[in-house]
Amino acid sequence: MTKPKRIAIVYDWIDKWGGVERVLLTLHKMFPEAVFYTSYFDSVKAGWAKDLKIKTSFIQKLPDFIKKSRIASLPFYPFAFESFNFNEFDLVISVTSSFAKSIITQPKTKHVCYLLTPTRFLWSHKKDYLNNRLVSYLVHGYLEKTKKWDYVAAQRPDKIISISQAVADRCLKYYKRRSEVIYPPFNIDYWREIKSKIKKIPRLSASWRIARNDSGADKKFFLIVSRLEAYKKVDLVVKSINRLDINLVVVGEGREEERLKKIAGKNIIFLSKLSDAELGNLYSNAQALIMPQEEDFGLVSLEARFFGCPVIAYQKGGSAETVIDGKTGIFFDKQTTKSLNKAIERFNKIKYNLKLKTKEFEVKNVERFDKEIFIKSFQNVISSEVEKS
Repeated sequence: MTKPKRIAIVYDWIDKWGGVERVLLTLHKMFPEAVFYTSYFDSVKAGWAKDLKIKTSFIQKLPDFIKKSRIASLPFYPFAFESFNFNEFDLVISVTSSFAKSIITQPKTKHVCYLLTPTRFLWSHKKDYLNNRLVSYLVHGYLEKTKKWDYVAAQRPDKIISISQAVADRCLKYYKRRSEVIYPPFNIDYWREIKSKIKKIPRLSASWRIARNDSGADKKFFLIVSRLEAYKKVDLVVKSINRLDINLVVVGEGREEERLKKIAGKNIIFLSKLSDAELGNLYSNAQALIMPQEEDFGLVSLEARFFGCPVIAYQKGGSAETVIDGKTGIFFDKQTTKSLNKAIERFNKIKYNLKLKTKEFEVKNVERFDKEIFIKSFQNVISSEVEKS
């Protein structure tokens, strides 16, 4: 492989932990000398990034009430990323669901964009972000200008790689650009090690028992592992489960957390800041993982099924590319409580066989997304782009 000497990696914001952050750590392993650029860095919430070489924009110096609010800091992001200077680098890799792709590079510097999705609040999921008519009316003009800017920014990368075919389709639809698909890396060896650890801990995690305030007796439950944001549609599941005599564990944090807790019944508990061993324990014991959102890809879905946990997923987006209907999960076709409840009913009829099939098929299925395949594919693309210089 032809290797560029100086590499920068750009991400929208380093302020949390999730599936994308696992991708960033894989890139760090591939390019240990790379410098990371981002709008701002929260060292407390993103402790995983403590060993990275990170350069932040002027947003880092703004008051917390601005930089920690996506809405308040929205006008500053285009200026932040366009202000970075990459003249000293041979290659810049932007990883983005919004602004990082807008960086400006000189012709001698290659820019490869790993596209998580075209900017949701401007294109595919506007209604999830602007469900207030007055707010929508007030910001309409600004968002239309930002939409035009976003389209122009999407033309800047020399090469776009999409994380799924669903994202590649959106990229073509909204940005008029074709993109290669390289699925995010799933670290089979790491999760195999986690699986070996959870055999040594109690069947239900301590966090579940504490939250339930019971003696630790076995509880059958469904599971959600997600950022608690509006577009993730966790409220749809909460409303459905409220009407059913079943338990739900919600793992995650986000802006929707307090609202979801207010509408949740006593059969729903919320957990956060779990170790991967605790998470693996929940996957192993859950009836099924529920994914009500239109996923861009869905690393969580792979994690769950690796532990033998079937998935009940909305049949659109990345989930349709990874879940095998009737073998590793089942689908529902509308984001309504009625459609989801029907899927849960179907699941209850076939859950024993579905569990067995998930354990049988999933080990082979996840091999398609192994980290080593990602590394090899990504390196080949970079090599090809650098050789064009």
